[in-house]
Amino acid sequence: MLHLTNIYNFFFRNSDSEDCLIIMAHATIYVGCIAPQLLRGAQSRIFPSHSPLGVLRHSAFCYCTGNGTIKSKRKMDHLERTANNFRQEVITQAKVCGITDESETVKRLCLAIANKDFTFKAGQWVDFFIPGVSVVGGFSICSSPGLLEREGILELAVKHSVHPPAHWIHTECTLDSEVALRVGGDFFFDPQPGDSPVNLVLIAGGVGINPLFSILLHIADLHGYQEGKGNRPKLGTAKLYYSAKNTSELLFKKNILGLMKAFPGKITCCFHVTQQRSQICKELQPHITEGRISEKDLEKHISNDTSWYICGPPPMIESISKLLTNIGVPRNRVFFEKWW
Repeated sequence: MLHLTNIYNFFFRNSDSEDCLIIMAHATIYVGCIAPQLLRGAQSRIFPSHSPLGVLRHSAFCYCTGNGTIKSKRKMDHLERTANNFRQEVITQAKVCGITDESETVKRLCLAIANKDFTFKAGQWVDFFIPGVSVVGGFSICSSPGLLEREGILELAVKHSVHPPAHWIHTECTLDSEVALRVGGDFFFDPQPGDSPVNLVLIAGGVGINPLFSILLHIADLHGYQEGKGNRPKLGTAKLYYSAKNTSELLFKKNILGLMKAFPGKITCCFHVTQQRSQICKELQPHITEGRISEKDLEKHISNDTSWYICGPPPMIESISKLLTNIGVPRNRVFFEKWW
């Protein structure tokens, strides 16, 4: 049987669907049957009908084999891909308080969080629950923990796609839309006051900039705190390498330039473009390199106190990881987040 304490981890497709139930991280599976009325009662108590999560409804049950294998007709989704990652237990309601176009294909979503206990670490992502949408999204947070602490705000930058959560954000989401969030992920930067300072090299491809921008903003916050307060983590330098097809697809570029000006020598960036067709604006020109991120770019940063954070498409992750191995970077100093 399924432990009642883990029932909250189960979310179901619409009742007229033949898809199997979605299994979230930390759910405990046992061989056996679960009475539909038991699950209905548990769901109604945990997710009231008036909450964003209360609209999720039941579908046909999947079944467990003797060894606990889950049978499903669906392709692997965000919840399954990240089933072994850390997740908080708290699921928090949020309200959309801002929507802007970060680029022609990416919308930046500003979410107001009322729950004061909601926290995250720079680099983590959220499970994104949308009323009426059976598929759960997974989006990296692009704002800093400090913004949440100061203003109760969290930001996401989501690229348009046919994936239901992303499609909803681009076509149906409006101001005051309500959603629910749960923080997860093992990819983060969270230095503590007693830690030795480390230099960071952040390597981003496309929308993989999201968690690395969160880390960059967190570093800026910590530098700001150090100027006014005592017991804060000691920080090294942060160098961002950010690659995209062209400058119009470089997200947060103005914000990144602003961070470089605010913290000269502490935060630096090199933008790479691989298919630039138009003229590059004067403000960006000093920081632009045409072509992919290379071994020559990265080898200058090798040291015993440097950590490497990579986020982007899987082929880019694999290419950069191999490159770092070839130039002698220890594997335990390389951290990456893949988005499929």
